[in-house]
Amino acid sequence: MRIRLNSLTRTYGDVHAVQGVSLTIPSNTIFGIIGKSGAGKSSLVRLISLLERPDSGEVYYDDERVDLLEKDALIQRRRRIGMIFQNFNLFSSRTAALNVAYPLEICGTPKAEIKKRVAELLELVGLADRGNAPVSTLSGGQKQRIAIARALAAKPDILFCDEATSALDPQTTHSILELIRDIQKKMNLTVVMITHQMEVVRDACEQVAVLDSGRVVEQGTVEKIFAHPESAVTKDFLSHISSQVTESDELVRWSEDGGEYALRFIGSKTGEPVLSKLSRKFDIEFNIRAGGIQKLPEKEIGTLITDISGEEKEVKAALAYLREQGIIVEKISKEGGN
Repeated sequence: MRIRLNSLTRTYGDVHAVQGVSLTIPSNTIFGIIGKSGAGKSSLVRLISLLERPDSGEVYYDDERVDLLEKDALIQRRRRIGMIFQNFNLFSSRTAALNVAYPLEICGTPKAEIKKRVAELLELVGLADRGNAPVSTLSGGQKQRIAIARALAAKPDILFCDEATSALDPQTTHSILELIRDIQKKMNLTVVMITHQMEVVRDACEQVAVLDSGRVVEQGTVEKIFAHPESAVTKDFLSHISSQVTESDELVRWSEDGGEYALRFIGSKTGEPVLSKLSRKFDIEFNIRAGGIQKLPEKEIGTLITDISGEEKEVKAALAYLREQGIIVEKISKEGGN
């Protein structure tokens, strides 16, 4: 199911939450929408998922305009949308299996069919033996697996994940993202992941749109965004992303001072001694301030934050040489942003 947004706007009083957003989300993919708190992510997803109508603009699922659907047609369309939330939103009075069954019950599905579907879904999320367990006895990761199973009960063609891993520890987050990737492939779903965590984008998504102040400021493949970020907000996200190797909260930084250039190494370049060759070739000196490697599904991207000193002519020649070698070079502004 391809989703197309055309000039969406949404205002709440004096707050312009969504401002002219146009976006195409390809079918059968995992698409990330990332932004900081207050960027308009939640407002945008409510418009995309048909929970609210935009003040202006259009929402299309494939070639069908859906933001103007009324009553019965809207209800039927919403039933083919799955939603996963940060806080699970499970019924504490129901067992795991009965939580999964709930969407099927309200649709009037026969009991025998419900029982069969629930068993299939519990098996899919790895909790076949926990159907009779009270929700209170489940771990956070298990609760989210039950929430995923419930979201898939009515066989949706679109799955929205709204900060679905924000309440989970890193190891559990990794397992949940693996599960979502596996489900997406098996069911050919269009998955939209709303998050403020660049790690989620890195580990799960194929394409991403970066939201800031209700506007899309950058979009593209995850590889492109990581290798060559353009907007200030994207660069800030990348400067604080955790490393899978160090499991820290940001790039490994051993000096808070300096750092005039960001060097990004893609794929095989991450393992080549480019800087060693550079120091022998040109009369310059390096002072590396931070570094780390991000592992994308297809490639690795290494980042170094460094100062390069020497005569202006030599520095320019060195930077040109780096670019010739396929290294992406960005000058970091004196204010501290890239």
